[in-house]
Amino acid sequence: MAMKEEKKISNKEKRWFQPRRLQWKFALPYIVITFIVLGILNFYPVRVTQDLVFQAKQVTLSGQASVFASSLSGLETLTEDGVRQVFNLLGEKNISRSLVTDKAGRIIYDSTEEAGQRYAMLPEIASALTGHDKFYSQYKNNTFVSRAATPIMVRGKIIGAVYIYEADTEQGGLLQDIQTNLRNISLLIGLVVILTSVAFSRTITRRISALLRAIRIVREGEYSHRVAMKGRDELKDLAEEFNQLTDRLQRNEATRRRFVSDASHELKTPLASIRLLTDSILQDPQMDDGTTREFVADIGEEAARLHRITDKLLTLTKLDAAPPEQLEQVNLNQVVGSVLHMLTPLAEHHAITLRFHASDLCTVRATADDFYQIAFNLVENAIKYSYAGGVVTISLQMDDGVTFRVSDHGIGIPEEDLTKVFDRFYRVDKARSREAGGTGLGLSIVQEFVLRYGGKVWAARNPEGGTCFTVEFPADQKPEEEQYEETTE
Repeated sequence: MAMKEEKKISNKEKRWFQPRRLQWKFALPYIVITFIVLGILNFYPVRVTQDLVFQAKQVTLSGQASVFASSLSGLETLTEDGVRQVFNLLGEKNISRSLVTDKAGRIIYDSTEEAGQRYAMLPEIASALTGHDKFYSQYKNNTFVSRAATPIMVRGKIIGAVYIYEADTEQGGLLQDIQTNLRNISLLIGLVVILTSVAFSRTITRRISALLRAIRIVREGEYSHRVAMKGRDELKDLAEEFNQLTDRLQRNEATRRRFVSDASHELKTPLASIRLLTDSILQDPQMDDGTTREFVADIGEEAARLHRITDKLLTLTKLDAAPPEQLEQVNLNQVVGSVLHMLTPLAEHHAITLRFHASDLCTVRATADDFYQIAFNLVENAIKYSYAGGVVTISLQMDDGVTFRVSDHGIGIPEEDLTKVFDRFYRVDKARSREAGGTGLGLSIVQEFVLRYGGKVWAARNPEGGTCFTVEFPADQKPEEEQYEETTE
């Protein structure tokens, strides 16, 4: 067991260092962008400083070389003593080495050693002897090394060249200090950015991991699990949406389990009755014909009850799964009239009087079959649960919306059960419901249809006894024929 736990921890540590991990996907862009910016900040200022120093050196050294060449052009001939006097007079401040050659390239003056009979084989001097000014500078080993050469002209003729060499360690050291400081600052900033990015990404990914763990827990069926998320960002909103989703899943799961339990119980009762009746017939070969026919009639009633239950279950299943059909403008007066025509025989059988009141032409955006189901279930229930000789009142009104009421003076519903009668398989009086052939699904079907079309339904007790069911739908536009008649008038 310990080895397995150790293996799990090891695998977790390995996953932690995988670059594809979400935490590093959050942190890596910030780190990369920061180091790119720091790299630019390290390169660009140093490069610009170098270019500025190069330009300054070019102006300074080329100017000095030109001054020396102009001064030397006043001499009749270039001699070492004459050149030295001119250089001593002008000064050689910050110059590491200076050379003066004749037109053949022989060194006449060298500030670092004796001239002798040597020749200057330098490309800058060779270029100057052809009549071109030459300057070259580079930064190397923390030193600015610069060279400048210019021709010495007398009456338009080249008689020699001046060459100046400078190794500036002072400005090179300053540039090196700038580079060192920038590098140290960049390393510090980079370290801070790495730590901050990792901490920031861990904060985000920890919250995402909490959501992921919650999703996995809920996936395993633990619908009561909730996520506690702090903050005011999108992850907080996502956690709230997740909690609302799990609330709904928990309610749906509870409803599903109750539905399965109730459906199993409701189906088991008629099946057990059928099984008992068939066993009785099969086990008693001497049973007389009258008793057999009575048992078969009972079996038929139980089978009819099973048919009603399964039919209503199929209706509820279709309501849960299927989207609303193509809506049309339904004349509710006609639909209710058809329902009353169909249920009149049942009302007469129970000695119930049906009264229908409709003030105006009432229409809704729905389907005629769906509203037929609503009216049929409500009126049928009112007839079955009314006392003999009672009255069932049906009314339709058109105001801000459409109101459909079915009121009876029957056995009534207790106050505490008024909000439960729309639950699937819920019945106030189970014995009376079975006698009436009820399944406990009719009012659930009514509620599903009403909610589908944006309406609402509720039950209330009548002061004089019985129950009143009220259905409200949003107002619908008047029929096109009626609008046309009003326009022509």
